Amino acid sequence: MPEERRTERLGDICYIKARIGWRGLSSSEYTEDGPYLIAGQHIRGGQITWDQCDHITEQRYLESHEIILRDGDVIITKDGTIGRVARIDDLPGDATINGTMMLVRPLRRLNYRYLYHILNGRGFQKLIDDKVSGSSIPHLFQRDMVELKVELPSPDHQSKIAEILDTLDAAIRGTEAVVAKLKAMKQGLLHDLLTRGIDANGDLRPPHTEAPHLYKETPLGWLPKEWDVREIQSLLAPVDPAMRSGPFGSALLKEELVSEGIPFLGIDNVFVERFDRNYKRFVTQEKFLQLRRYAVRPDDLMITIMGTVGRCCLVPEDVGEALSSKHTWTISLDQSKYSPYLAMLQVNYSDWVLRHFSKDQQGGTMSAIRSETIRSTMLPVPPRGEQDGIEAILAELSTRLREEQTMLDKLRLEKSGLMDDLLTGRTPVTALL
Repeated sequence: MPEERRTERLGDICYIKARIGWRGLSSSEYTEDGPYLIAGQHIRGGQITWDQCDHITEQRYLESHEIILRDGDVIITKDGTIGRVARIDDLPGDATINGTMMLVRPLRRLNYRYLYHILNGRGFQKLIDDKVSGSSIPHLFQRDMVELKVELPSPDHQSKIAEILDTLDAAIRGTEAVVAKLKAMKQGLLHDLLTRGIDANGDLRPPHTEAPHLYKETPLGWLPKEWDVREIQSLLAPVDPAMRSGPFGSALLKEELVSEGIPFLGIDNVFVERFDRNYKRFVTQEKFLQLRRYAVRPDDLMITIMGTVGRCCLVPEDVGEALSSKHTWTISLDQSKYSPYLAMLQVNYSDWVLRHFSKDQQGGTMSAIRSETIRSTMLPVPPRGEQDGIEAILAELSTRLREEQTMLDKLRLEKSGLMDDLLTGRTPVTALL
């Protein structure tokens, strides 16, 4: 049975105020401590980053008593990036909002946590989208909030809906923290493993500053003595062609592309460490056989040479038949000499590769990467067994990161669907109790 709901104007059940003016308040008046002054940039994931807020004097704080904050308030940005919402669960001290913010304080029949989710819901966000698309200077007026119609279930149901969505929010924030930590770990490990490597015990070598006898000076900086430095052209597989970018010109005309068949890959399939299987262009089997020299192979490197230049990923093992395009470089490495996975990481993250590619810049932007630039790119080459050890460490961390990111995406999707159902009443909260 559907829940009983009442439709109310937000202005009838909330105290809604925005700052009239600060009488010339400037950033030079901000203080080291004192009452908090909250702006839109201090809101992250519905919460206020109190340690990043500005502070003002007590006198300035008391100037606008009508927007002094209390626990249980909800605030929203009305200028700039409008529609960013936060709620006040636990004030750490006196606080107020700046001129870009609006205060919405429930007065009756409205749980403030439920209000927070309403203002993050699809209905209200559509109002925000309309404001943004309909004005060159987006602004949310006080009257917009006063006239906003909201459907209210009973206070008990409001509380339960808020509790369910809060639980999902907490899970999302926790997973976001794990993802951020893993990304930081990976970034640090990437630099260390690609410049210091691992010893015979599988442990990270000490840095050059602590053990200079383990290192030698190279064109790429200090690297372990056991390592070599070689150009990519000396690491290519004994196939023809080991590097390709094409087909060009009349070899493949636009009208020869078809709606299904053999995938014709482009820059929209190549991202940093990720191959996107969302194929948009195809050729016939007959055309593929004509252009077979441009076919990709499993574990080939693909590097974008248009758009965002220099993105690199590996071609998946199970890609099957597919053609590379003139907008990418596709490179087959001799895997007995060099790990394609490590090469892919070097292209994406190593400073020396970025510096080398930047030689092809024109007018401050990198328009493409020439064949000669790719061929002459130098890479550090650890012994092949050490490469395997480095790859295993980084691959395991990348797998954990992907799993957590997948979980995060799943939680966000689950919350989006459940939130819409609960706030509209399509799914009665009683069904979830």
